[in-house]
Amino acid sequence: MLWSSGWATDRMHVTTAGRIFPPGGMVVALALSASLIAACSPSPRRAPPAPEEAIPRMEEPAPPPAADEITVAAVGDIMLGTDYPQNILPDDDGVGFLREVTPILSAADVAFGNLEGVLMDGGEAVKQCRPGSSCFVFRTPTRYAAYLRDAGFDVLSLANNHARDFGEPGIESTIRALDSAGILHSGPEGDVATWITGGRRMAMIAFAPNVGAHQLNDLQRAREFVTELAVKHDIVIVSFHGGAEGEGAEHLPFTREHYFGEDRGNVVEFAHAMVDAGADLVLGHGPHVLRAMELYRDRLIAYSLGNFATYYGISVEGLRGISAILLATLAGDGRFLHGRIVSTVQVRPDGPRPDEEQRGLHAIRALTEEAFPSGGLAFLADGAVTRTIP
Repeated sequence: MLWSSGWATDRMHVTTAGRIFPPGGMVVALALSASLIAACSPSPRRAPPAPEEAIPRMEEPAPPPAADEITVAAVGDIMLGTDYPQNILPDDDGVGFLREVTPILSAADVAFGNLEGVLMDGGEAVKQCRPGSSCFVFRTPTRYAAYLRDAGFDVLSLANNHARDFGEPGIESTIRALDSAGILHSGPEGDVATWITGGRRMAMIAFAPNVGAHQLNDLQRAREFVTELAVKHDIVIVSFHGGAEGEGAEHLPFTREHYFGEDRGNVVEFAHAMVDAGADLVLGHGPHVLRAMELYRDRLIAYSLGNFATYYGISVEGLRGISAILLATLAGDGRFLHGRIVSTVQVRPDGPRPDEEQRGLHAIRALTEEAFPSGGLAFLADGAVTRTIP
């Protein structure tokens, strides 16, 4: 004990000054004094210790420089099959449903999609359908989250009209399943995906006109969300579920859209507002068909990426079966640099596969030229997307 040892040393001080010794004690005292004098004599000088060899200081490795470019692979609607109200899951349980597009998705720095329905084992729907109306409810087993991960998906939107088909238990089960698979997500209000890719701080926030989501139709609040994210992140992705659905919905009306009495927003006004607030890439879905793309203030907007991977339960007839994978390469500050359209097609009962006829590319080019004749984008025959505005 260091304190006890120090206390003992202070107390052991011996002296002969002013002392009277009894007879015979002087000899002892002299002997004792001699011993003490000897003890106090200087000891032979010791050789100084050899200097220790200097240990080189290990410098912390410098972090790798942030990437100059980030490539995002973005797709539209995903519903890999439902077991409610009856089982219409793929024959191989969905294991190979995304096999043909996995190499494309996995090669990107970030892969995004819109997940329709819930990931849930059991449970009853809370969605009420009006008699005689078209009504769809989707419940996919939670094990399918692993298939999405294995296909290369990194982040998914949960903001759509099917996210709460099974109420709060359904959305909570979906979030748990995605968390377990390591897939990020955004959808319920307050749920925002944030991560780092290539040294760049990234965020994705998803909007929809549905209860419980970040509200598509509350522009002021949406601006506030995005502005706050833009302050803290290098690249902000905004996803939105908006616009009418089905045949005819591929054309942008540049006004508010409604579908079965639901206000699906003015998607052009929304997308522009999000870029003005700090968004770098805006990705639309909901119409189940492809729509135009636009270059606005150096940022890319895709107004709808169509049905990407939707098993029985969502129609893939006509334009609904034609889709695309958008590969958007962004600068470190979010500016759109260049891209590529990989056309895909769904032919039941198979999942999506690249379309040699490039129907998705042709559709997007025509729709973009119609909606934004001076939109700043060119779509080349090989699928490349380039800027026409420097």
